[in-house]
Amino acid sequence: MFVAVDDTDSMKGNCTTFLATEIIREFPDLDLIGNPRLVRLNPATPWKTRGNGALVLRFGRGSGPKRFIGVIGGRDIYCYDSCTSFEPDPEEMRRRIIPHIEAHNEEDSDPGLLISRVKPSQSFYWRGVRTIMDRGEVDAEISRIGGLTYTIRKGRGLVGCTCGMAWRPRDSTFELLSYRPESRWGTERVYVPETIMEVEHGYPSTFNSWEDRTGKVAMVPSTPCPVMYGLRGDSEEDLIEASKIIRTEPLDRWVVFLTNQGTDDHIIHNPKVLIPNQSYILTGTVSSRTRHIEGGHVFFDLDTRFGTVTCAAYEPSKEFRFMVDWLSPGDVIEVVGELRDEPRTLNLEKVHVISTARELRKVSNPICPICSRTMKSTGSGKKFKCKKCKTKSYSPVMEDVRRQVVPGWYEPPTAARRHLSKPLKRMGLVQPVEFVNGRSL
Repeated sequence: MFVAVDDTDSMKGNCTTFLATEIIREFPDLDLIGNPRLVRLNPATPWKTRGNGALVLRFGRGSGPKRFIGVIGGRDIYCYDSCTSFEPDPEEMRRRIIPHIEAHNEEDSDPGLLISRVKPSQSFYWRGVRTIMDRGEVDAEISRIGGLTYTIRKGRGLVGCTCGMAWRPRDSTFELLSYRPESRWGTERVYVPETIMEVEHGYPSTFNSWEDRTGKVAMVPSTPCPVMYGLRGDSEEDLIEASKIIRTEPLDRWVVFLTNQGTDDHIIHNPKVLIPNQSYILTGTVSSRTRHIEGGHVFFDLDTRFGTVTCAAYEPSKEFRFMVDWLSPGDVIEVVGELRDEPRTLNLEKVHVISTARELRKVSNPICPICSRTMKSTGSGKKFKCKKCKTKSYSPVMEDVRRQVVPGWYEPPTAARRHLSKPLKRMGLVQPVEFVNGRSL
């Protein structure tokens, strides 16, 4: 039996993943089939909270080997990759889950609960992770699969429930989420940053936990939510082992989730049209110098088959903006990012420099081929002339400028990346040039 919940948190607090751990704790009489799933949906959704993630669990009777995936309430949590034909009673499950949703939702959230023996069509996942959907688009599908629901307020969370439950992974990662005791919620988190750096360097399968360029932790939230940290990676076993190294305040619980984070599933390839609040990969030629506005934001224009698209690197992307600053008209690049509605910009998540334009600078006025003296200019934009020999030239002596950027992929620092954005580490790539304080290293 599949269970999905969404839209219980807000910018003020709470966390839908914590609610998932409460649901797991509610059913010690049932087995978890597979890891609980944290499914991120369209990051460009205007009314999202923090990460726009739905939670999906499957309960039943496990068969075959079981895997250790967490600890909740002092109880070891296991999941099974196979199950029998037994299905729990959905009405009974709803009755037991509702009190947890009522206890763990914010006033400005729109919680939804979906329980079903059958998954929605996979198309709902791809629509949910790439487009904007409303409640009316999922009601018919919920009815088709015989889903049992519960909502609070507008119940917009049913959209996320349907799309999250529809996920059939093509690519996936894991996240070990640890949680604080309720008495510590909203207080300053206590941890040893150096132990997180040790994990990042010692376990190559992990990603987005530490930023070497600035020596900062990227996996510990700053919001008043229950989460202590979220350690991400490609290996469930590595995450569990690595978590033993991380030194923090006492934890209340932890669980390993299967996720679509770091997959680029939200990126639309080869679009027919560009629609705001969706994310794309586009190829084009840089057609302007960069422009800076107050706040440290940087913009440039890119000529594409859809016309000119203004690309933006905002202040939180830090030294990534320096790379953008070194782009020049004529550079051929691919850009990955969200098309914003107002202002109409493509907010950059990654840049692939395919080729760089040749840049030249003037070394001197031309040399007379007869007397070898330097010619004099006859005026701005006009020819050069040797007063002695009367020879003429229209071209000064030029030399190539060494470009600060070279072909390759570039990405923002860890803390500025979106949950869904695939890091270069997962692509098997290394950024060819690092930019620190506007200088290339």
